[in-house]
Amino acid sequence: MPYVDGFVLAVPKSNIERYKEMARTAGEVWKELGALSYVECFADDVPYGELTSFPRAVQAKEDEIVVFSWITYESRSRRDEINAKVMADPRLAGDGWKDVFDGKRMIYGGFESFLTL
Repeated sequence: MPYVDGFVLAVPKSNIERYKEMARTAGEVWKELGALSYVECFADDVPYGELTSFPRAVQAKEDEIVVFSWITYESRSRRDEINAKVMADPRLAGDGWKDVFDGKRMIYGGFESFLTL
């Protein structure tokens, strides 16, 4: 079963094209270095919940869109190996992402699959 890294973040709508470009580069790097898949999604049907919701989780503002993304790997150990290489890759170096979205409001984590149909 694949190991999954999941991410939820908010991107200002004015930065959507910059985010797409950044995500395309990141996805190419992750895949080149061994990830099984790399998926990025913009919110389409994510209502603002009374208690919890995707927008609440990342404190999305009116002028922002929620992004939900995930990367799959063969295993957690492969994820750790691949991510070490990704973080050292010069194509993703620097803090340019800070001009595109607020990383302090990003939620992320690793998940062990238990069911794939």
